[in-house]
Amino acid sequence: MNAPIARLFVVVTVLFAVLIGFTSQWTVFGADGLRENPKNRRQLLEDQRVHRGLIRAGDRLVLARSHKRPDDTYVRSYPQGGLFSHAVGYNFVREGNAGLERYYDNELSGRNNALGSLIDRLSGGQRQGDNLITSLDPRAQRVALQQLGGRKGAVVALDPRTGAIKVMASVPGYDANSIQRPSAFRRLNRDPDAPLLNRTPQAGYPPGSTFKVVTTIAALEAGRYTPLSRVSGRNGKPISGVPLNNDGGQSFGDITLTDALTNSVNTVFGEVGEKLGKRTMKTTMDKLGFGKRVPVDLPVDERAASGERRNGRIISTTSRFVDVGRMAIGQDKLTVTPLQMAMVAAAVANHGRLMTPHLGARIVDPDGRTARRIKPEVYSQAMSPKTASEVTAMMAQVVKEGTGTAAALQGINVAGKTGTAEVDRPCGPNQLWFIAFAPIEAPRVAVAATVECGTGFGGTVAAPIAKAVMQELLRK
Repeated sequence: MNAPIARLFVVVTVLFAVLIGFTSQWTVFGADGLRENPKNRRQLLEDQRVHRGLIRAGDRLVLARSHKRPDDTYVRSYPQGGLFSHAVGYNFVREGNAGLERYYDNELSGRNNALGSLIDRLSGGQRQGDNLITSLDPRAQRVALQQLGGRKGAVVALDPRTGAIKVMASVPGYDANSIQRPSAFRRLNRDPDAPLLNRTPQAGYPPGSTFKVVTTIAALEAGRYTPLSRVSGRNGKPISGVPLNNDGGQSFGDITLTDALTNSVNTVFGEVGEKLGKRTMKTTMDKLGFGKRVPVDLPVDERAASGERRNGRIISTTSRFVDVGRMAIGQDKLTVTPLQMAMVAAAVANHGRLMTPHLGARIVDPDGRTARRIKPEVYSQAMSPKTASEVTAMMAQVVKEGTGTAAALQGINVAGKTGTAEVDRPCGPNQLWFIAFAPIEAPRVAVAATVECGTGFGGTVAAPIAKAVMQELLRK
């Protein structure tokens, strides 16, 4: 073989290798990305011929099902309308998919069962997907939506022992059955009230005084304070060189940390935050999940991180731009998702052990056999059991005689914390919050409720919402 032919052979071989490499990249290694790309209509058209699996609530109520059309394709419908629209999402050719429909797409469309799909094709049958059983509670969800009463906001409730989500309510909402009409989808997408936004894992709000629970955890974990440590609650105390005021300008003498949480005294927690410092606060926040997208079984673009934000991006708690004293009372540049604050309450309830939140419970094949259980997973040991016990007792005082008395349940001990965050919005001056768990002796429910652009206080507006949801879930 002469030299020119040898060089040509090498060039052709290299080009062939490059061709194989790029082909493998797109068809093998990048297959999942291409399939999940909402612009990939080919995959969605192919999925029309799949008998997609059911999505059911925890009580077996059907939340999503497929109907066969005369041309042997299937169309998705949502029998409960907008009850669980944000959690369940939608799956349509023109608009793509969202929510659980997208996260569990492989299971619902049968792609996770390659052997079964091959047999279906060889036998001339249509591919059939598995069913998804969720942990969602329809009755409690209805209560949450009724309590919000059309006000923009969110409610999330979960079992602190397992992380199983029972309620995921977001207002305003939408009826997923209307999504398949392009005009309706475009209208929802342009709506300034953002009805397609799942506020529970996505919306970032200032947490106000509910964040004082996080500061309390950091203080006790660091060993610098106890529930009986005394701190001045003087009004107008300088924090980061600027006077900080208590609600209504009320001034306190030296009071215990428990009394400060009970009465939500800003100047106490501002001082505590300053003395603990940014690194200590960051350690506790990291263990509770701050700084990362909330870990729940929803698509990544439907989950947001909680923490200090600057120019639209999460920044480190140790950044020079953070005012740690004001962050410690839930203000500064701090924004949180409702799900993140429910996780804070759940970690305290579960003896300091934070479980990963999840909506899915089981994957069931078309023959009714359980193909997979979504098992509880520990996210972190967010605090010691001793700290959790002490914070529980402190939060119990908030409901017994402090700012959260509107959440008290007859015959059931509740631990909670109110929040009223000041916001600069024309729609209303405050972001209203309440986080809680119950029963204190053996917690089964942790909840976070928030109302946007409200007037009044978290204790009078958000606490009754959380109370009603807890009451419904504890009936069983």
